[in-house]
Amino acid sequence: MDDRLRIALLIDADNAPAAKIDVVLAELARHGIANVRRAYGNWKSPNLGKWEQALHPNAIQPMQQFALSTGKNASDMAMVVDAMDLLHSGRFDAFAIVSSDADFTPLAMRLRAQNMRVFGFGEKKTPEPFVNACSTFLFIDEQPVDAKSASEGPAPRAPLPTAKLRQDTKLVNLLRDAVEAEKDDDGWSNLAAVGHNIGNRASFDQRNYGYAKLSALIEATELFETRREGLHVQVRAKPKKTAKPQAAQKPG
Repeated sequence: MDDRLRIALLIDADNAPAAKIDVVLAELARHGIANVRRAYGNWKSPNLGKWEQALHPNAIQPMQQFALSTGKNASDMAMVVDAMDLLHSGRFDAFAIVSSDADFTPLAMRLRAQNMRVFGFGEKKTPEPFVNACSTFLFIDEQPVDAKSASEGPAPRAPLPTAKLRQDTKLVNLLRDAVEAEKDDDGWSNLAAVGHNIGNRASFDQRNYGYAKLSALIEATELFETRREGLHVQVRAKPKKTAKPQAAQKPG
């Protein structure tokens, strides 16, 4: 039985860089097959010239949306309508939304409510509500593609150093909470269970921090201990250091 996901790829061409389409397709290829590939925009606009060049080489269908009024993006509504049609067709297991626009937050939430996995792709400027609404979200402007291993997905950005990772309170709390929630009686947590726990809490992807594997990110924080038994990795929080009491000074 083929367990690869059937994915519908919907691209907001007005709010996504065409230069990173390889990043998107390489990532989706790791999870399944993008049977539907659609890009929405006003294809008469010169601003979509780079996207127009990327359509045929990547088998992406252009969906024409005229600018009906100044300052309004008709592509957003067209994407939402098509997403609902595709959802109710029953032919898909997941959706990929390529956009840096927070207007797609309700769409991502609606799809997830129907047990759809939602892959989000956008630039670092993407508002947090849309990022959090997706099952996973990859910041594509920071993800180069290694041509030798494109089938394995995009190569990670330069890894953030330990000091930077520790300054990210949200990340540290997320890791600590997941490790604590999954620990056994001996105090160790299975890394796979930790990753699953994190995935249920947030649209997390360790590559946004520059690490190809969750274990590498956890080790880089230097806040956890790890041990390996064959292919299995376990992790636990390092005990917090307590300040040593100062020795009483002898009277002179």
